Amino acid sequence: MSARITRTRLLAATTVALAALSLTACESDGSDTGAPAASTSTPAAENSRPAPDQAGAKDDTGKGGSTGSNGSTGSNGSSGSGGNGNASNSSSGSSVSGSGAGADKGSDTDVVGKCSASNVRITAANAPRPINHLLLTATNTGSKTCALPTYPAARFGEAQSVPPVAESSKPQALTTLAPGESGYAGVRLSSGDGSGEGGYDTSTLTIPFEDGSIATVKLPSGGVYVDSTLTVTYWQTSVSNALEY
Repeated sequence: MSARITRTRLLAATTVALAALSLTACESDGSDTGAPAASTSTPAAENSRPAPDQAGAKDDTGKGGSTGSNGSTGSNGSSGSGGNGNASNSSSGSSVSGSGAGADKGSDTDVVGKCSASNVRITAANAPRPINHLLLTATNTGSKTCALPTYPAARFGEAQSVPPVAESSKPQALTTLAPGESGYAGVRLSSGDGSGEGGYDTSTLTIPFEDGSIATVKLPSGGVYVDSTLTVTYWQTSVSNALEY
């Protein structure tokens, strides 16, 4: 009986000892397993280190983005509004142009019109020299400056044509008359040596204007004698020029 109890106790003690050894072995295995696990976790931590770099990179990118936000500098396209100022300047320029146009309109009122029988009186007088010459004087009786025709298309009596004009007497410009001013033209009535043909006496003279009006000119007392050498000059600004030809 006692021997059985003794064996039982030995068996229990052995069991306990074996359990203790087994527990010790398990703990050592766990510590070995834990070490590699720790080493494994270490690389993981190292792998996680680039994350701050990435974050930094994002920060850099973010900074670049802030540079992009400097697109607010682009918003200085408000300088474009300055362009609006320029536009306003151009509009002011257009107003200047408008005033220029007004000035042009003003200048239109100064355009010289053509003389007419209604505002020009023509007289005729025998010239002291050369002989057989008539002096025509056209005076502006109107209130505006006007331009005479190039030359007087004089028609003496019942003549069917007007006399030719002496081309050598042509001035550089049309003769214009301010109110009260006069222009002059010379008329060679006949040849001095009697070489002219088809001569006749007349007491009437008419001179047309470009607007269709006709001036009736009173001739010297007793009328004038004209022949085939009848010639007129262009209208001149001086008597001497009119009687030079």
